[in-house]
Amino acid sequence: MSATSTPVRGGARALLSAMRPRQWVKNVLILVAPGAAGDLSHDNVIGHVVVAFVAFCAVSSGSYLLNDLRDREADQRHPTKRHRSIAAGQVTTRVVVAATIVLFALGFALPLTISGPGGLELILGIYLAVSILYSLWVKEIAVIELASVASGFFLRAYAGAVACHIYVSSWFLVVVSFGAFFIVVGKRSSELSQVNIGGTRKVLSEYTPEFLHSALTLSATVAVTGYCLWAFDTSSTGLSSVRHHIVPIRLSVVPVVLAILFVMRTSESSEGEAPEDLILKNRTVQILLVVWAVLLGLGVY
Repeated sequence: MSATSTPVRGGARALLSAMRPRQWVKNVLILVAPGAAGDLSHDNVIGHVVVAFVAFCAVSSGSYLLNDLRDREADQRHPTKRHRSIAAGQVTTRVVVAATIVLFALGFALPLTISGPGGLELILGIYLAVSILYSLWVKEIAVIELASVASGFFLRAYAGAVACHIYVSSWFLVVVSFGAFFIVVGKRSSELSQVNIGGTRKVLSEYTPEFLHSALTLSATVAVTGYCLWAFDTSSTGLSSVRHHIVPIRLSVVPVVLAILFVMRTSESSEGEAPEDLILKNRTVQILLVVWAVLLGLGVY
């Protein structure tokens, strides 16, 4: 098989590929709020987190199927997206529509197993609405599309708090919001640095390296400031009301800052990588994340 040929997949495998299971790693953000609050060891919390995780996987995969079905013709002309299962004709429209209905039904039904109709369904509904609007229209509007994608990260993190009935502070909202915006801007910066490779987003023509650099700096500054304010907040109004060991929590600022600086340096290089790719592939970023998780765990638990 040549490097440019489309891989041959069976029906079930092609459908699973179209659901983009690799993107499910984003749903780990659901752990952030209960983890930082020190509630992961409490009764039923893990079960609620698992339900929220699976629900988001189902709804997000359904939205990916809808998006790829709508963009099938455009993807067929794209140098890399033409290899996607739907664009390559490896899964039929009827199967895609049926799978989408099942995934949405599963995603919105699962929260009912942990509580009555309420907050988690609302968050899933907002996520789905934003995803559909992004696919139909927003993805071609500069800046607004950045906020739209970032909202997906924010909603995942907030869903963890809602599913587990955990109070979240203003600092939580600040850190998650601007941290998400930082990731999205970093991704666009990486894509713009590789614009000559071919097959890029239309909206990239609306951005300049200078603008994205400024946006990356702004979002990183606010995210780090918010995290520092939380880490050094000794009151019970911070992200976590559990403050058994304040020193490790304060030290966790170090790997956060280093990771953000590393991502900024890499995303703006000529061989820039998106933040999500760095998290999955880069050993330095992975080590910094582990150090951060250990310090936060020592402080909270």
